[in-house]
Amino acid sequence: MTPTKKPATAAATGPKAATATATKAKTATKAKPKAKAKTPQDPRAISATVPPQVDDALAAIWHAFKSSGDVQARERLILQYAPLVKYVASRVATGLPASVDQADLVSYGMFGLIDALQKFEPVRGNKFETYAIPRIRGAIIDELRAMDWVPRSVRFKQREIEKALADLESMLKRQPSDRELAERLGMSMHELHEVITQISFVSVLALDETVSVGADRGEKVSLVDTLADKGFDPSTGVESQETRGLLAAAINELSEREKIVVTLYYFEGLTLAEIGGILGVTESRVCQIHTKAVGVLRGQMTEYD
Repeated sequence: MTPTKKPATAAATGPKAATATATKAKTATKAKPKAKAKTPQDPRAISATVPPQVDDALAAIWHAFKSSGDVQARERLILQYAPLVKYVASRVATGLPASVDQADLVSYGMFGLIDALQKFEPVRGNKFETYAIPRIRGAIIDELRAMDWVPRSVRFKQREIEKALADLESMLKRQPSDRELAERLGMSMHELHEVITQISFVSVLALDETVSVGADRGEKVSLVDTLADKGFDPSTGVESQETRGLLAAAINELSEREKIVVTLYYFEGLTLAEIGGILGVTESRVCQIHTKAVGVLRGQMTEYD
């Protein structure tokens, strides 16, 4: 008879196998404490409360604010990122009139910063600066629009006409005609006159807006300071004479009809209706000519500044 072979699994249940199993168990037992060596309380390891690329101190502040809403941590974050608001405000201020105070823009932007701190989600992995800058800028622009009573469409048309006038003056080396301006803007003469009429109703100046005066045009004063008073100052007379000379030079560069309207309205004291009777045009047409002339003069005086 052929001897029966023992199953292969029998060898696996001997003393050697038992020893190997015990050794593996000891190894696994020793490896477990290494997993407990992590520090889950480290704020930098908690991506849900800490944005990327911040140092340890700032990470601790972020963790305190996002995990428990700590008020002191919130105030410290506002102080930490306040320079970001000043940076955005300075960029926005470059395209605004001088009458707009940059400090006001900063105050508007602070509301955007506070809102960004509240809504920022570090778990998304974005830098806070990347998230906050558009919201700070948006808060500033929203506040400016809320204070502006002029429709945005009219403001846009005004900027388009000013840009077209500047481009044509640079190309032609003279004051462009209404037809040339209309062709540049891609509109008819009737449409151009309607736009100028709309702009004429919003052309106002703030009394606190600054203008340049003095021999070197380096001194800044507000418009309210240029109003006439009962006192007499020789230096003021000299500055006024100089300004009049510059204004006269700018008026001489206007078209003949614009020159007549400006002269009759500002120097002779005639009304728009009376000027229209002299020129044989409607009062609305005189208003359009006047608005266009004032825009050109303002640009010329800015160049002198």
